[in-house]
Amino acid sequence: MSSAVKRAMPPTTVAVTGGPKNVRGVVLKTPIPGPKGKAVVDLDTQYLMTSTKTAPVVAQSAKGVWVTDVDGNRILDFTSGVGVLGTGHCHPAVVEAVQNQAKELMHFAGTDFYYEIQARLAEKLAKLAPGKNPKKVFFTNSGTESVEAAVKMARWNTQRPLTLGLIGSFHGRSMGALTLTSSKPAQRRRFNAYTGGGVHIPAPTCYRCPYKLEYPSCDLYCAKILEELYFNTVLPPEDIAAFVAEPVIGEGGYVVPPKEYFQVMQRMLKPHGILHVSDEVQAGMGRTGKWWAIENFGVVPDMITTAKALGSGMPIGAMVFDAKLDYTYQGAHSNTYGGNAVGCAASLATFDVFEREHLLDNATKQGAYLTKRLKELQGKYDCIGDVRGLGLMVATDFVKDRTTREHAPKLRDEVEKQAYQRGLVLLGCGRSAIRFIPALIVKEPEIDEAVEIYEQAVGAALKATGAN
Repeated sequence: MSSAVKRAMPPTTVAVTGGPKNVRGVVLKTPIPGPKGKAVVDLDTQYLMTSTKTAPVVAQSAKGVWVTDVDGNRILDFTSGVGVLGTGHCHPAVVEAVQNQAKELMHFAGTDFYYEIQARLAEKLAKLAPGKNPKKVFFTNSGTESVEAAVKMARWNTQRPLTLGLIGSFHGRSMGALTLTSSKPAQRRRFNAYTGGGVHIPAPTCYRCPYKLEYPSCDLYCAKILEELYFNTVLPPEDIAAFVAEPVIGEGGYVVPPKEYFQVMQRMLKPHGILHVSDEVQAGMGRTGKWWAIENFGVVPDMITTAKALGSGMPIGAMVFDAKLDYTYQGAHSNTYGGNAVGCAASLATFDVFEREHLLDNATKQGAYLTKRLKELQGKYDCIGDVRGLGLMVATDFVKDRTTREHAPKLRDEVEKQAYQRGLVLLGCGRSAIRFIPALIVKEPEIDEAVEIYEQAVGAALKATGAN
């Protein structure tokens, strides 16, 4: 790291050699991590289980799209807590709702007893779900638990043993959800046998089509092969309970299917009574400019799973489902903390903020602007092979060669590192992509600042790796 990084800098400049003058918000007083941050990282490493740590950013406080670390560095957060903070860090309306609810009632086991705030949130979710059929809700604590609940409900209703997923998708790491998760080998290695019943087909990854075809001349072969080949050989449709899919594949690379993909899939699934579960844990809650990402594709699923941005930082998830699928007796499924009163208060406040501040519109508007700015970088750097996404769910995919589209994971990792060292926090996804998932309150100047830093990071990464 350069000596310029190590010097404390005035609060209006970025402490990076060659960095822009008078940067709008990033302030770097120390390297990342600084001395206090490094102490926390060392303590964490000693006592916490190895999980998925990405960057040595040690948060102290946060507001909006900005995080201040323990060494006083002010950092631009384009991860939003892995898509959790749709309303931004510590939105005052959400904070107030949490504080007020905590004073009155924190927990009363909403699966066994009753309280109004849980019922009102269920009503909100049911009415926002696509389709005309009545909906019901089951509350959970996480996205993984929401997927588990959906798989159980599908199996209970259909009495079938199999669930169908897409290669490259992520649905959680518990043993049931792991049956469907398939975005990285590390998630599945040494855990067989799972709960069983998960089968996969290739996803509609048009940028790197597994069948070496081109859209639209492919005629959506990646979907139609299910009926043409799988149903007639290794995958009897009468054994499949549900098709579980992310409308936009998240952890697996921010893959956006062709618009008609899910329509074609439903035409093949419905005659066989196969349920459609739309996993909206990352892509839902306005991230793509609509409440639910599946709305971009013109179909109505039987179930929706959600979490992440549902509570603006409070742990709450839900499964929203066609009411006719509800259990006919008590005890088939339940939990203890689902629909926790404080989580429900945070969620209702989150919906209020979304509506009052028009965050769906902002996601569409700023998402288009972010995509435009990233495509400008793509025009400058051959290593950026693809820019893709919907709304404020956008990724750049790094390649060794634009013709072969060979993944460039080492370059991607170096770009991510160079970015956080310059005060921009990002996350990778897929084998060689970096995702941009800022809070849905993000403004144009903040996007401009992020892209400026990102361009510096790409240049520095190319130099550090010796890539072209």
